[in-house]
Amino acid sequence: MQNFSRVEFLDEATEFVDGLDEKSRDKLLYVIRKSQLVKDKELFKPLEDQIWEFRSIYSKRKFRLFAFWDKTDKVETLVIATHGTIKKLKKLQKRKLIRQRN
Repeated sequence: MQNFSRVEFLDEATEFVDGLDEKSRDKLLYVIRKSQLVKDKELFKPLEDQIWEFRSIYSKRKFRLFAFWDKTDKVETLVIATHGTIKKLKKLQKRKLIRQRN
């Protein structure tokens, strides 16, 4: 993975980000900015084929913004964000797990 210089948002990605509450949106945009500077698979990682995702967690929700690379010229590398999803975290409490084993 190489660093990229720009991220562009398609309409659906913009609507997704704009629809988030302020703190969730700020966290996701922070992850995008940071991933432009630092190679970290927890922030920006490949899924399959040409699809990548920006990953953020805030307030027990996982945010995913899907994207792909556009390497049309050798001077500038661009990432295009296409759309996003939110998933609630599923936590299994250790107490419940221990009770189920007994």
